Amino acid sequence: MAQVPVQTIHRDPQLFYWILFPITIVMILTGILRHYATVLMASAPKKLDQKTTREQRSLLHGMQVRSSFHALSKRSFNSRRDALITAYESGAYLKDPERKGQPPANPMTDPSSMEGMMGMMKNQMAMIIPNTLIMSWINAFFSGYVIMKLPFPLTIKFKSMLQAGVATKDMDPRWMSSISWYFLCIFGLQSVFNFILGNDNAASQMAQQMGQMGPQTAQMFGPGVDPNKQFLAEAENIAVVDHYSVLDGVEDRLLEGIRV
Repeated sequence: MAQVPVQTIHRDPQLFYWILFPITIVMILTGILRHYATVLMASAPKKLDQKTTREQRSLLHGMQVRSSFHALSKRSFNSRRDALITAYESGAYLKDPERKGQPPANPMTDPSSMEGMMGMMKNQMAMIIPNTLIMSWINAFFSGYVIMKLPFPLTIKFKSMLQAGVATKDMDPRWMSSISWYFLCIFGLQSVFNFILGNDNAASQMAQQMGQMGPQTAQMFGPGVDPNKQFLAEAENIAVVDHYSVLDGVEDRLLEGIRV
């Protein structure tokens, strides 16, 4: 049986030090500068008034009751469900009850909404501009270089991810290009930033935004959202819950366990 020839690539070992290390160091320093720039540009959080806080907490309370109904007895759940549905449908928790049934206000005319959108724009610019500059720098000086070979085997599906910028069909998927190393640094330096800057840093916030870890409170109560529709939708969700409790039949289960 003919053996598959081993692929041999003659690579200057200095590329490992003069490309991989500079890209990694620049990515770390850029992440640190981006963190402090984000801290300097961040505005002080605006204190919510009592009615706004009550409106948001009331909706979150209904969602928690709906998601944790199994921890409540049937009587306790029914009392909470009836009280919440009545309050949601009547608009008792609305910040502006007189605007019930009217379309939400234009966020472009609300100073608080404009301030929030400007803050989000500044955070996005702090993420986009440094990454664009670094990408242009790598394309100008290190494009097309193969810098390292991974010590473990990989399938052909990893070829497009690890060999970006290298138009070679027959190359072993374990070889990695300089541009691919840049993309891996974007997502792989999170633990380094957590060690240097702590868990609450700009890189961690970017990872959370890109990961899309479910609906956030800022999106639920963002500009242009009608709270009355949210209350009515949550009232319907609570009304159709088929209640059961983890305490149902607990005495029988306890006695069975003792008998065994």
